[in-house]
Amino acid sequence: MFDRAASALKKGLKAWTESMVGDELEQKLKGLERSQNEYGVDPFGFSLEYALSAIAPMIWVYRHYHRVEVHGIEKVPKGRVLLVSNHSGQLPMDGAMIGVAMLVEADPPRAIRSMVEKWVPTLPYVSTFMARVGQIVGTPENCRRLLESGEAILVFPEGMSGISKLWPQRYQLQGFGLGFMRLALETNTPIVPIAVVGAEEQSPALVNVKPVAKLLGFPVAPLTVTGVPFPLPTKYRIYFGDPLFFTGREDDEDAELEKKVKVVKASIQQMLDSGLKERKHVFW
Repeated sequence: MFDRAASALKKGLKAWTESMVGDELEQKLKGLERSQNEYGVDPFGFSLEYALSAIAPMIWVYRHYHRVEVHGIEKVPKGRVLLVSNHSGQLPMDGAMIGVAMLVEADPPRAIRSMVEKWVPTLPYVSTFMARVGQIVGTPENCRRLLESGEAILVFPEGMSGISKLWPQRYQLQGFGLGFMRLALETNTPIVPIAVVGAEEQSPALVNVKPVAKLLGFPVAPLTVTGVPFPLPTKYRIYFGDPLFFTGREDDEDAELEKKVKVVKASIQQMLDSGLKERKHVFW
């Protein structure tokens, strides 16, 4: 009985996705299928059928809740690419909205792979869901294999320090790791900087309650204005910058890599500052 109910739910969600994207885009999305094993998933656990079912609520959120406005998505090159974005909002809605944008706005549509923290696979049910919709643990080996297969990988170099920023830190980029730059140099992969405006205000955090985080085994436990991290219906604006190409060796000194990373960081900050200057209101 449970299997029948799950199958019916999956079928209903997939039909919802198809009704929102239209016939033309539906056919394009079907072309995203990867090679699968006997269990219907690729080597990393991704399932297009599962993803097209699970994404229905996110498409609705994209169009009707956050009302996402996209700029410059045509700049994303074909083939392997690293999409490097700012990160904020307590919940990773920014990653979900970038993912939906690449599916419904890019031509042709692309299913991106996002790096998730190493502790995510320890969460029951969440780990399976993340794998089925294409998310991966951000190890160098995983990313290297995907890039060599021509995939688009979404990276948040700020990590947890970005998504858990407190209100006074909004739109101030935190420290960037160097790992994505090493991968770009090693695999000769272009980097597309992305700036997300709107996520910082979706769940304003006042303080990080460290004792609670330690008790729950989480990296952080932010106390938000609403008391819960549920996102407010802020309007999202996503800006895709021009591709950046870097030369050098992946095993260069950190100081040399940091110079290149600063170029990416400055590009994102510039787009953030410009987007904030242009917008008239947080909610529209």
